[in-house]
Amino acid sequence: MLRSKIIATGSYVPEKVLTNFDLEKMVETSDEWITERTGIKERRIAEGKQAASDLAFEASKAALKMAGLKAKEIELILVATVSGDMPLPATACILQDKLEAKKAAAFDVNAACSGFIYALAVADAFIRSRSYRRVLVVGAEILTKFTDWEDRTTCVLFGDGAGAVILEATEEDRGILSARIHSDGSMWDLLHTPGGGSRNPASKETVRKRLHYIKMRGNETFKIAVRTLEGLIRDTLKENKLKTSDLALLIPHQANLRIIQATARRIDLPIEKVMVNLDRYGNTSAASIPLALDEAVRIGKVRRGDYILLEAFGGGLTWASALIKW
Repeated sequence: MLRSKIIATGSYVPEKVLTNFDLEKMVETSDEWITERTGIKERRIAEGKQAASDLAFEASKAALKMAGLKAKEIELILVATVSGDMPLPATACILQDKLEAKKAAAFDVNAACSGFIYALAVADAFIRSRSYRRVLVVGAEILTKFTDWEDRTTCVLFGDGAGAVILEATEEDRGILSARIHSDGSMWDLLHTPGGGSRNPASKETVRKRLHYIKMRGNETFKIAVRTLEGLIRDTLKENKLKTSDLALLIPHQANLRIIQATARRIDLPIEKVMVNLDRYGNTSAASIPLALDEAVRIGKVRRGDYILLEAFGGGLTWASALIKW
């Protein structure tokens, strides 16, 4: 059976750090309030001229270096993002040009915080169908440029970063065992950016109404996320005839520590088996899982033969999982 395996990972975050104490000077909040409700202590902020493709470029270079490959050996580039360089063209095409990956096709995937797993599922399907043998998948976000710094309920959450993986076709007994993607568009308004599209094109009025910033109904999203993720994980394990105890590591979307902890409790997974780094990066949407995966790989938390489960929940609403035998 042909499968796709991850042969390399890479990540990049901007240098500027914004701590909870910095936020105390900007809005009515506190380090204690933010930490208790989210688990976030600090996040990275892109410089004024940095775009999503710039972060994606650095993460991709790190992955290519780990793999010992040149960009011209990549056949397809997928970028998961909701904060791309511009509405047109795809950020993946801009990344292709920066990398000089002239032989690669390129397009974006928009599934919000689930975007990286969605892109991973697309790449896996292309490889299994023998359309491509080597694919670069990137999650890259600069959410802070779409953050309302006057809204204390959302401005404490988001950060910027990028993570990348390189997938390669293999006939070995390892790689992506399954990738599940789901959505429920009836709840699209729980997490969205209303301005800038064809419904509310950019105008003085949309700027005045602050429609170009992320809007979120946090409490409702939290409750749905915990319940949905538990079912998603159980279904994924059952499909692959595995138990929770078989997992070496769970890498969740880094949105909120309480969601992560509640999900782990519901599936009886020790928190020691959960990769968490949102305290340092905040919610980086589609970038959070590849950022965490790259860190786990580089610090030795992932070993060959391990079962690794990725899971995410985000705007759309969307949710997704990927089970990997490393």
